[in-house]
Amino acid sequence: MARIDAASLDITQLDRLALGDTFLHRLDPRAKVLVTAVFIIAVVSYGKYEVTALVPFVLYPAVMLAQGRIPFRVIARKAVFVLPFALAIGIFNPFFDREILVRLGPLSINAGWVSCAAIVARSLLTVAAAIILVAVTGFPSVCWALERLGMPRTFAVQLLFLYRYIFVLVEEGRNASRARELRSAGKRTMGMSTFVSLIGHLLLRTWERAERIHRAMLARGFTGEFHARREFRFTGTDLLFLLGWSSLFMVMRYWNVSRIFGNLVTGIFR
Repeated sequence: MARIDAASLDITQLDRLALGDTFLHRLDPRAKVLVTAVFIIAVVSYGKYEVTALVPFVLYPAVMLAQGRIPFRVIARKAVFVLPFALAIGIFNPFFDREILVRLGPLSINAGWVSCAAIVARSLLTVAAAIILVAVTGFPSVCWALERLGMPRTFAVQLLFLYRYIFVLVEEGRNASRARELRSAGKRTMGMSTFVSLIGHLLLRTWERAERIHRAMLARGFTGEFHARREFRFTGTDLLFLLGWSSLFMVMRYWNVSRIFGNLVTGIFR
């Protein structure tokens, strides 16, 4: 029960952070979505052996966290969930790609470990950027921006419903878990048959709950169009935000800033 309550609070935390009133929160969602898209494209476009070149891209999430007053632990706790999936993709690379790329004294690092580290770094950076986007914008505003940028309205509405369905699922799961605990006489574990039955009832209850919510929306005049929390207008500040960050990403993509800085430092102390 405590785990479900914690999951519920964890999901709603991004929505609460999106209610802030900082410079980033007041920007047009379209500018933030486009900047995040450019950031993700720049990060994932690197070669499989480029790890140090990704280091300067940490600047963007760091600045966004500071300017948006987003606690680092919130983003880190959510981004770390991608680690098992990233490791599952790259963990076998060292066994197939055995070419030695790095030598640190007696230690030799083959290309497989480097490509695995690159996969993990790209995954963490892109997921962190997406989570920060939701934290400083709000998912409804992100869907609104995607629709204004050309995404079909049906797809944008489906994304929003999918996001809201998570809250329905968590709430029904909390109720089912509480009911089971009250009827289990203190028994903490459950058998497989009980678990399967609980999952089945949970899906049916969430389906029925979603149907009731949909009928209520239709009764209130829902026509397939959703609205952001407030009206946005693309201003010069939004354009500067978009062009500034996008230009910086392009510079970091086409010039290896880490290598240039490293050569500069070694040249000074040589």
